Amino acid sequence: QVQLVESGGGLVRPGGSLTLSCTASEYTFDFRAIGWYRQGPGKGPEGLLCFSTALGGTNYADGIEGRFSMFWDKAKNTVNLKLSDLRPEDTATYFCATDSGAVHRKNCRPSLVPLFNSRGKGTQVTVSS
Repeated sequence: QVQLVESGGGLVRPGGSLTLSCTASEYTFDFRAIGWYRQGPGKGPEGLLCFSTALGGTNYADGIEGRFSMFWDKAKNTVNLKLSDLRPEDTATYFCATDSGAVHRKNCRPSLVPLFNSRGKGTQVTVSS
C-alpha cells in the first residue's frame, strides 16, 4: 500500500492562498488516479478533484474549478494542491489519495476520491481573519 504524507497546511486569511503537497513513499504516482478530498468540522468527506496520470486532465467537483488546482511533479513524486481565494468554509483537513484500479484510472471521479485505497493522514487548513 502506498504511504502518502500531506504537508503545507496552516492558518490563512480569507482571500489568501495556500499550496499543499502530497508525497508518496515506496511507489510512484505513475499509472494511478490521484485526488484530494477534505473533511470539515462536523462534516463528511468531500471529494474535490481527481487526476489520472495515464490519461491526463483533471476532474473537479462543482464549484471548485477556478479556485483549486492540482499539479503532479513527476520528478519529485509529489502532487500539489493550490488553494486560492480561500473562504472560511474551506476550513477543513485536506487529504490526498491514490488508487491504481482501472476503474479510477479510466474515469477519475472526485466523489470517489475518499474511497481510494491509499490515503494520507491529512493536513489542516484554517481560514480565518
